[in-house]
Parts: sequence; C-alpha cells; structure tokens
Amino acid sequence: MSATTSPNLTLEAFLKLPETKPASEYINGEIIQKPMPKGKHSRLQLKLCNNINNVAENQRIGYAFPELRCSFGTRSIVPDVAVFKWSRIPFDADGEAPNDFLLCPDWTIEILSPEQSSNKVIGNILYCLQNGCQLGWLIDPSDRSILVFAPNQQPQLLQGSDRLLSLQEIDLNLSVEQVFSWLKMQSM
Repeated sequence: MSATTSPNLTLEAFLKLPETKPASEYINGEIIQKPMPKGKHSRLQLKLCNNINNVAENQRIGYAFPELRCSFGTRSIVPDVAVFKWSRIPFDADGEAPNDFLLCPDWTIEILSPEQSSNKVIGNILYCLQNGCQLGWLIDPSDRSILVFAPNQQPQLLQGSDRLLSLQEIDLNLSVEQVFSWLKMQSM
C-alpha cells in the first residue's frame, strides 16, 4: 500500500480524480493505493460474491459487489466485497445500480494481502461499523482465519470449523474451513 498525503484535498476533490488501478482510497486526508489482487485473493473474492449472491439476489435480500467504491462520511473506500441489503441499494430511475455509492455497506469484507497493513484494513472496517455497517470480516489467507466484527462487540477470531456470522437476512451457513477450501482448485 502506498500513501500520498494531500493536505488540502477534500473528499469531493478526491472523487473527481481519475480512478487508479489498483484502486486508491481516501482515508484521513491521505490517498492510499490498495495492492494489486493476486490469485488467492481473487479466488476468495469471487467465491464470496457468488455464494452471497446465490443466496441473496434472487430473493432481493441483498447483493455483494466486488471492489465497489463506497464514499461516506470523510472516507472513500473500496472494500474487497461490499454487501448491501436490497432495500438500501440506491437504484436509479431505470432500476439499475448507480455508478456512485455514497453510503456505507451493510457488510464489508476485506481479504488481507501480504503487503497490506492489517491495522489500516481493520481501521476501514471499524470506520464502516461506526457509520452504520452491521458486519465486517477480515479474511487472512496466510493463517486461515477470519476476524469478525459486529457493532458494539469484541471482534471474534474464527478458525477451522467455526461457523461464520453473516447478515441476519442472508442465510449463508459457512464455516471458516469451507471458505478456505475454495482455494483448492485441483483434487489431490
């Protein structure tokens, strides 16, 4: 993650800048570029979005967006997966998802990359919770654990057969080991 401090840059001015690849986030007056996703990260991100959407989209309960810019409060962040309850998706007049999401996700999921600072990522999750988010996951592929955050509660470190908490409306029913089993793409 590389950071650039722009002392007079506002959130509004940041949002007018061209997008970068990988995405940059605006946090506490700093522009911080996220690391380029690699194989394990991409695989987990896609499988999470697919599994959540398989349960939630057809019933119009919610939707998981990969790499969606969410701008709210004083930050503009790009969670690896941003899940919104259906009723909170700001559809446009044509019933399509808008380009700009100027609100906090209901559930934010981050997949830690080796070159990322866990505290900066946790800082984004906590900021989301302080602004109305109901759930946060920090997935750490290196030690096969998932740190689960809920408002006004201590984080829970889950591993192995521990069942994962999802939004109440989304009956995901996953264990930590099931999530990490998605990394295995060839049978042994």
